[in-house]
Amino acid sequence: MHRPLLMRPFGPRRARAGRHPAPRSARTARSTATRPPSRTGIGLGLVLGVGLGLGLAAASFAGEPRLNEPIRPLPESVDVNPEKAALGRMLFHDTRLSKDGTISCASCHDLASGGDDGRRVSTGVEGAEGMINSPTVFNASLNFKQFWDGRAKDVVEQIDGPLQSPIEMGSLWPETVAKLYEDDEYPQRFQALYPDGINRPNIKDAIGEFVRSLVTPNSRFDQWLKGDDSALDEREKHGYALFKSYGCVSCHQGANVGGNMFQVFGVLNEYFKRRGNITEADLGRYNVTGNIADRHSFKVPSLRMAAHTAPYLHDGTAETLRDAVDAMFEFQLGREAPDDDKDAIVAFIRTLAGESEELSP
Repeated sequence: MHRPLLMRPFGPRRARAGRHPAPRSARTARSTATRPPSRTGIGLGLVLGVGLGLGLAAASFAGEPRLNEPIRPLPESVDVNPEKAALGRMLFHDTRLSKDGTISCASCHDLASGGDDGRRVSTGVEGAEGMINSPTVFNASLNFKQFWDGRAKDVVEQIDGPLQSPIEMGSLWPETVAKLYEDDEYPQRFQALYPDGINRPNIKDAIGEFVRSLVTPNSRFDQWLKGDDSALDEREKHGYALFKSYGCVSCHQGANVGGNMFQVFGVLNEYFKRRGNITEADLGRYNVTGNIADRHSFKVPSLRMAAHTAPYLHDGTAETLRDAVDAMFEFQLGREAPDDDKDAIVAFIRTLAGESEELSP
């Protein structure tokens, strides 16, 4: 019998110790206020997804849900098997899944601090440096594809990538299965849930079930969408109006505020030519399809946890959320915008992070 997992509020980054750390809770902070003007614009975007302007949606009556907005609230609960999710949580934090016993899924996806690792690129087994910025695992199951280049269809298929990558966990599945069979607890727990015991599909299924539980509902912005006008201050509402009128919602919309399309990064002003030192990871979707039109194209990331997952962009070169906004205006829009407008958009984005029992106080 499946039942929804309980959620608690989000909070600031905090180090997490232990192999199977206990869940924690907290709340987000609110921003200051300014008056919201209306603007129009055209562009394309990634990370802030500045694209074709969709305009301002109709206002709702006080206390009534805002049904015509391009962003939708996250579901307040998720339907997962709690026993499988609990097993998956153990595996997610178990360093024995890596070749040298030093790296777990949580090493690159620290749940207590937002679901990423706060680094430009992650460090794998034997100190190997990754090639691309690690995204948050929160709300990942709502993305239409996994990885920046979209090479995995879902969170279960995605697990093969890091576990077998020589610069991430560096493991082979037969070795991983053997190590888990040597544990005092895993054989019994797997047998209770999977008649065929510990194997590659069942390990992936359990971890996938846990990842599906990692949603962050009830953000202040979701509360506002549901009719609570006091959930946002005037500056945050102003930022959302700008987010729509500049066209960010053409790439960042829906419940996950992104994660449902691919977009070329550097539409204007040739980001990669200016940055130089183009790597294989910079080719993005092209590495999967071989289609020249997909060169430098990436899955548009969700903005749900963006306030807490610096640095930004696929290469981690934007150190702050404001830096990421600046990059979008320069390389996707090719235009200037007042500092006040950019800061208001940042204030709005900070209202998108919601609640999870995994987050630290």
